[in-house]
Parts: sequence; structure tokens; C-alpha cells
Amino acid sequence: MVMFKKKCGRCKKNYVPATNKTGFVICYECQEKQMQGEIKDPEMKKMFDIPKEFYEASMFLRDIKIKYLQFGSLSERQIEAFRNTVERFKEEKNDTPQ
Repeated sequence: MVMFKKKCGRCKKNYVPATNKTGFVICYECQEKQMQGEIKDPEMKKMFDIPKEFYEASMFLRDIKIKYLQFGSLSERQIEAFRNTVERFKEEKNDTPQ
């Protein structure tokens, strides 16, 4: 899949990695305020405790966390997709030489 950079739809100053299937893109800085909130469920707190660079790199991960903070719960499919994406990021991080 071809990746390119597209300007943020809100602030119009930051570039966000996108594909031809990505619609409206939002940068991490614009969504950072929405991601602030207290997570009381210990299982969810552990799930969302991932490195900041994962959230910066993936609009999907940010969106799932925002949805949890907004609605207070997630479906099993959302949880599974979130965990699979995090695992893929961890594998990519371990595969890259430092």
C-alpha cells in the first residue's frame, strides 16, 4: 500500500501519514486533548498503556481510545483489533535495527 503525507484536516499545519483509503486525517496534536481522561477499569488501563509513539503513528489507535473515553466501553472486536495493531507495532519496532 502506498503511503504519503497529507495535511491535518483540523489545524492544516501538521502532516499525517495517509493512504488512498484514508479519508479525513487528524494529527496527534489535534486529538491529544480528546485522549486525556481517567480510565478506571484496570484491564482497559493496562491495554491503553502503550508507548506514545504508537498513538502518534496510528490514527486507528487514537480513535479507539477516544471512543472508549467517550462511551465507557468497547466491543470485543474493537478490543481485538486494538491488541492486534499494538502487537504489529511491537513486532515492527523489534524488527528494525537501532
